[in-house]
Amino acid sequence: MNLIQQVGKKLTERLTPRGLILMYHRVAEPDLDPWGLSVSPDHFAEQLDVIKRYFRPMSLQELMERHGNGKVPNRSITITFDDGYVDNLQNAKPLLEHYDIPGTIFLVTEALVEERNFWWDELEWALLQVGTLPERLELSKNGNRHGWELGSGVRYSPEDRREDRRKRPWDATPGTRLAFFYSVWQHLIQLPKPERLEALNVVRAWAGVETDNRSEDRALTPAEANQLGHGDLVELGAHTVTHPSLTVLTAARQWEEIQGSKAQLENIINRRVTSFSYPHGDYSTETTTLVQNAGFDCACTTEFKCVSRGTDPFQLPRFQVDDWDGETFLRWLAKWYAFS
Repeated sequence: MNLIQQVGKKLTERLTPRGLILMYHRVAEPDLDPWGLSVSPDHFAEQLDVIKRYFRPMSLQELMERHGNGKVPNRSITITFDDGYVDNLQNAKPLLEHYDIPGTIFLVTEALVEERNFWWDELEWALLQVGTLPERLELSKNGNRHGWELGSGVRYSPEDRREDRRKRPWDATPGTRLAFFYSVWQHLIQLPKPERLEALNVVRAWAGVETDNRSEDRALTPAEANQLGHGDLVELGAHTVTHPSLTVLTAARQWEEIQGSKAQLENIINRRVTSFSYPHGDYSTETTTLVQNAGFDCACTTEFKCVSRGTDPFQLPRFQVDDWDGETFLRWLAKWYAFS
């Protein structure tokens, strides 16, 4: 492609009507939120007010219908949630109803019927509590031992915890408790679910903590999922069975996660499920083919881009929203529309 073609392509992209898909996880105010998954109810209300005033909210299904016709409405915004926390029903849906803004919520189907919290929250519960931990942790993976020396991370003070509220794990200072937590998370995310649950049990026993039973951090139940999807405002989509990194799995195991989540969710809510979201935004060409073959109409990634006429419906980009007030949120929306 020569320079003139490159410039022409850029100009075309700037003139093409574009929309945004927003990615949320929780509407809540947890004590510690290492992954930045939560937006407070007050800030979520301010963000919805901004969308209602200045943009064109639409469901993911409507966006895909318009996209299929080659006409993505400019300044359109679609709201999505990943995972299926109970606060999606308790806090998010009432606000969506108040502002009459649709949303799609992608559910981890096995989490709907289990009596335990999401594994990443269990790990945070075990490792990021104020106090002292043993100096070394060892876990097994495929018969091999993997160990961590905690160093100064052995001690975790109230001041450390307060400081970590402003950090993300990947930005943690080496040798700190937060850096240790991130390293263990990186190990666990690569494990199949049975091995990961076994490792979590080892970590919890090693740390000397009880089972994570924080009710405010749990997943929806099947009955609550049906409440969430009742009416025409909230669409329920699939987010795999166990929330793995799909690309580390064989094609057969990916199919079980993708098609299995569709079948399980349709059985729970008694309606067709057409939308999918890749856990961790992790997917390959093989994965997108499997999603199409499973009968989904579209799938969401975590790539930061706008949706335009040429966007692949099985690689829909999304922007993750932080816990911003309405004014800050509006500035980010303007930036995303102008430069993505």
